[in-house]
Amino acid sequence: MTGFRLFAWITAVVLLPAFAPAQKLDTASPVQLTPEIVVAGSPELIRVNAPGASHVSGEWLGRNVQFFQGKHPGEWTALAGVDVDAPIGPSTLKIHVIATPDSADFSRTINIHAAHYRTESLGVQPKFVEPGPEALKQIHEQSELKANVFASSAPEPLWHGGFHAPVSAAATDSFGVRRMFNGKLASIHKGADFRAHMGTPVHASNSGVVVLARPLYFEGNCVVIDHGMGLFTESMHFSRIDVKEGQHVNTGDILGLSGATGRVTGPHLHWAVRWQGAYLDPIKLLKLDLQGASSGTNPAASRPHHRRR
Repeated sequence: MTGFRLFAWITAVVLLPAFAPAQKLDTASPVQLTPEIVVAGSPELIRVNAPGASHVSGEWLGRNVQFFQGKHPGEWTALAGVDVDAPIGPSTLKIHVIATPDSADFSRTINIHAAHYRTESLGVQPKFVEPGPEALKQIHEQSELKANVFASSAPEPLWHGGFHAPVSAAATDSFGVRRMFNGKLASIHKGADFRAHMGTPVHASNSGVVVLARPLYFEGNCVVIDHGMGLFTESMHFSRIDVKEGQHVNTGDILGLSGATGRVTGPHLHWAVRWQGAYLDPIKLLKLDLQGASSGTNPAASRPHHRRR
């Protein structure tokens, strides 16, 4: 081999990695849902194995599914769910993966199974069944307030690890129950009730930002925490609120004391989980293993600004 040819061969070997083609997307990468059996009202952890992807997006039942890169290379994660009122039967989970130089469609059909919820009758003050004109005006204003609160969420996950029960008390099997108030079907119960005595400390179930902390007509003294990416928890009927809107909280921080304010039949804590407008079973969220299912950043250091309303 001549000196010139030897030099050219060495140069080509050295420069080869710089001109190597970008990593191709593995179109056989799986999509994993936990739990695998999806029922109405179920929170779902969605994992997409997509090495080399630069972005993953999704849509399910008309709601955006936001993915983030987890702690494991090539794994994209989303915490999503199915509303308690979701239609039963097949649905399409759309997942689009963008990589260089190609992209892929990882969409799949998800069967939604029925969750069998019971009906119960409760007696409350008449003003909570047939509000007067002033109360209706107040309810309307507070509905607009809540819509504004839920309209925006931190663009990254603020939660860290699994969610924890907000009080040291037993939870009733109340999520999804069709409730009759004073003989009239008024609502579907979209949270879990905990048998918390008056004055029981209520804790933050995970880290996030307080976006609402004030009295409301039906909810009583209410605290809402934004956990990021469209995920909120709501705690209701406090006797006392100890946090302020815009305040960052960590898992276990005290939010206030349980009570019996708002539409209640006695002291307890109503705790609800809301994702992208869908109400999910809080007890199922507590059982979901989220270790490794948060972003690589420390949520305690992420303090997005939320305007006081």
